[in-house]
Amino acid sequence: MKDILIIEDNEQLGTLIGDFLKREGYSTDHALSAEDGLLRLEQERYKLLLLDVMLPGKDGFEALCEIRKSRNMPVLMMSAKTDDDSKILGLETGADDYVEKPFSIPVLCSKIKALLRRSYDTAAEKQILSAGGLTVDVGSRRVYKNGSEIAVSGKEFDLLVYLMQHKGQAMRKETIFNEVWGVDCFSEMSSLSVYISWLRDKIEDDPKNPVLIQTVYRVGYRFGEGV
Repeated sequence: MKDILIIEDNEQLGTLIGDFLKREGYSTDHALSAEDGLLRLEQERYKLLLLDVMLPGKDGFEALCEIRKSRNMPVLMMSAKTDDDSKILGLETGADDYVEKPFSIPVLCSKIKALLRRSYDTAAEKQILSAGGLTVDVGSRRVYKNGSEIAVSGKEFDLLVYLMQHKGQAMRKETIFNEVWGVDCFSEMSSLSVYISWLRDKIEDDPKNPVLIQTVYRVGYRFGEGV
């Protein structure tokens, strides 16, 4: 397994990023198009994907839609598009974070380190979480409901794991957001309620009357007290 696949059509920028990451100790590959990147993902396993939005042929959003059909690897999107709609589309498609061009290479590296740390915490690699008919294999990033696998990826997965690791505790929204998204993430706090809604649709028997992810009035959320 290699560390990072960079999909960036600007060869000079992709090479610059790759050289910097290699000096930081990461193994990298560089693809100049989404099509080439998707092919590399079939041939090699990577811990993280660094994905440009504006690409020739398929753009980054289209590529990410295909990737999320079968892979839960963390994805950091890069784009010169700074409007909120583009950022929201990236998150809804399954990106874990989003960095605006032009960016500082050290800042990019910091985001990569944070994503890798949250996704591959060595203490949690073999951890299995279970509650209320749910089973979560933290190492393989797979989720099962009553024995059948369900599609929970990206930030949805990280959020679910965090809540399950604090089962029975009333967690403040600010605490959850900072721990799952990171204090330097561009996203707004309102993203949390959106992801909570998406998770409930997937894991609750009745999303309108949630039992697993409970709302704590004027505080935040609590996972599965009594399940």
